[in-house]
Amino acid sequence: MPAVTVSDVTTLPRVPEPGPTDLDRGVRQVTTAPSGHEGEGFPVRRAFAGVDMRDLDPFLHMDQMGEVEYAPGEPKGTDWHPHRGFETVTYIIDGTFEHGDSHGGGGTITNGDTQWMTAGSGLLHIERPPEALVRSGGLFHGLQLWVNLPRKDKWVEPKYQDLRAAEAGLLTSSDGGALLRVIAGDVGAVSGPGATNTPMAMVHATISPGAQLRLPWPREYNALVYVLSGAGTVGRDGQPIHTGQLAVFGPGDLITVSGNTSQESRLPGLDVVILGGLPIREPVAWAGPFVMNTREEVMTAFEDYQRGRLGVIPANYVPHGSLGNTTP
Repeated sequence: MPAVTVSDVTTLPRVPEPGPTDLDRGVRQVTTAPSGHEGEGFPVRRAFAGVDMRDLDPFLHMDQMGEVEYAPGEPKGTDWHPHRGFETVTYIIDGTFEHGDSHGGGGTITNGDTQWMTAGSGLLHIERPPEALVRSGGLFHGLQLWVNLPRKDKWVEPKYQDLRAAEAGLLTSSDGGALLRVIAGDVGAVSGPGATNTPMAMVHATISPGAQLRLPWPREYNALVYVLSGAGTVGRDGQPIHTGQLAVFGPGDLITVSGNTSQESRLPGLDVVILGGLPIREPVAWAGPFVMNTREEVMTAFEDYQRGRLGVIPANYVPHGSLGNTTP
């Protein structure tokens, strides 16, 4: 269940009404995310599997992490690893996660917070549950999105943004049936806190059973809707969609998402992430943790990593399991 809720949505700004000539986008494709494991073994759904990169641009990859209830000792993360040429956006819906990197960025996010890391010219980073969560276990659910950088920005200095849940832009649909949390971009007069290199928008919406969201969307952006939980329909033709599925939309000015009248009893409604951005339309050379424009640039990235040019693990880094072991 999303951590960020509002007791009275009528106090929030409303989603702008579509114009009389606005075109409702149709759905090109619905795909089902396969399950897998990442890092040290935490479960993920690969949200973009089976989708043409041209329809995703400027996005590259997205994992839904969990939703999982860990037993004590089970929570897992990733070890230190490099990145160059793109941005990672880690959004924690429920639970807690730590981030650290070789450029000095890092912190702990929980329950609606977001970490926005611009890898740019390159760094090392690590993501993991905090020691307390490892000991106790508990709920963990989130997303990690990879956003490509245009050629002109692939060599920018790495940057880290710590975006707290309270900073998200909040608004509701015209009838109050949907709560929207804007993480990046603009919805009407409401803006998200994320500062993006590539023009884009990222919105987490909870749609009540039987309610409908009609969301004006920039015509020049692509449009993707991923279902975190629940069931409903999308697009002008009411394409059915459910947990773990992604809808890829065609051109237009408007995204329509509706929640089924009947949902699972444990769910407050249909939970979706809505993404869109201005396509970069540049060549993509991608291998593992590096996303560049040419194969030669990717090979250079591997060489720079092997020679330590992407940074070193900070001297004050403390591995899990060594906390408290300070007795001589």
